[in-house]
Amino acid sequence: MSLKYAAIRTAFELLWLTRAPALFNLLSQARGVIFTMHRVLPDQPAPFSPNAILQVQPDFLDYVIERVRDIGIDIVTLDEALERLAAPKRGRPFVVLTFDDAYRDNLQYALPMLQRHEAPFTLYVPTSFIDGVGQLWWQAIEDIIGRRDAVAFTEEGEIEYVDTRTNAQKSEAFNRLYWRLRKLPEPQRLKLLAEFTGNYGYDLTKQCQDLIMDWQELRLLAGDPLCTIGAHSVNHYELAKLPVDQAREEMARSVDVIEAQFGIRPTHFSYPLGGPLSCGPREFALAKELGFRTAVTTRPGGLYPHHLDRLTALPRVSLNGYFQQRRYVDVFASGGLFTQLGKLTG
Repeated sequence: MSLKYAAIRTAFELLWLTRAPALFNLLSQARGVIFTMHRVLPDQPAPFSPNAILQVQPDFLDYVIERVRDIGIDIVTLDEALERLAAPKRGRPFVVLTFDDAYRDNLQYALPMLQRHEAPFTLYVPTSFIDGVGQLWWQAIEDIIGRRDAVAFTEEGEIEYVDTRTNAQKSEAFNRLYWRLRKLPEPQRLKLLAEFTGNYGYDLTKQCQDLIMDWQELRLLAGDPLCTIGAHSVNHYELAKLPVDQAREEMARSVDVIEAQFGIRPTHFSYPLGGPLSCGPREFALAKELGFRTAVTTRPGGLYPHHLDRLTALPRVSLNGYFQQRRYVDVFASGGLFTQLGKLTG
């Protein structure tokens, strides 16, 4: 675990010990929280697994659902969340459950639990992933680095061999390549990714088909009355890096594809990656222009009535795989607390 996450865990422990979440909930005017999740898997992550932050275990999710209800928090749909934000008086606090990317494990492990608890949820779908041609590049570079004692990086025509024998070396190599890819324009990122995965015979298409639901499987999930299907672009590109017309097309075409498949037109959107590098005022305006009722980021924070004026830039709180301690759930459910953390982190 990085120093950053170790510091966050220490802060969580202090907050729990001092009952700060209860105090923030008492003093805050936050009315609810949107939880972000990606993968739901029973297995413990491997010692080197930087993407474990995207993974929670079924028993932890089960406890989250039970705990929030036990402390008087309702689990509601996005549409009901908006109604509660618009109410003149603050009612019972609420949580919205959301899942990004349509991993197959959502169908296998999350859906039965959500059904048993009768807990509504939203699933944001990147349509090229369901077509089986998406690129889950963050997992690909983890897989390649995790299996090798050295990897070759090419930069400005120069080849550098990087030791990856220890987990610390693997983590350093992953972070270096991850942030290089994140900071490149999308065409250059795609080129570098193709070069790196090609050098090691890594099949991105097979990886996508192994990890992500196909349309038939998604239909099983989408047909459940607890499920709201949202759009998540076509190719999961960072929209802020694209020309405006391409960004608009990524958003609009994903809606058209989902409507063609299911006969329903999504009114909710999730920005891929969702942080400041990935979306901003231009993308928020595009979502409004395209008629989305809501669009969610990954910026932390609770929901307040003022978010009715910025429904295409909603914050979420990540159920982070590094923090699967039952005593932290009250911290996660504290909208006011995460709003303060969001201010501190920009």
